[in-house]
Amino acid sequence: MLITPAFAQAAGGGDTNSMLMSLLPFALIFVIMYFLILRPQQKRTKEHQELVKNLRRGDTVITSGGLVGKVTKVVDDDQIEVEIADGVRVRQVRGMVSGVRAKGEPVKDEAGSS
Repeated sequence: MLITPAFAQAAGGGDTNSMLMSLLPFALIFVIMYFLILRPQQKRTKEHQELVKNLRRGDTVITSGGLVGKVTKVVDDDQIEVEIADGVRVRQVRGMVSGVRAKGEPVKDEAGSS
């Protein structure tokens, strides 16, 4: 008999520890990926949703295609109308607005002044 009984018994008890230690690097990689990749992306997505939700008439916006224009009309929850040149107006999906360059002045209520 080449293996002593004490040595054979010690090998069986280390199975749980070795399995736990083999899963630890995967858990550590997931935690690092969450804080370096997933969490900042969620933050940017939330900021973009707020930006798109707060679009109003008079804002100067930049579209994801690179066009710069002024919001002339908020059509509905999904679309806005953007003037990209004098007399040239296009409908733009709100989600395709990548940034707001300048906030517009609040629209004066003409019905209240009459």
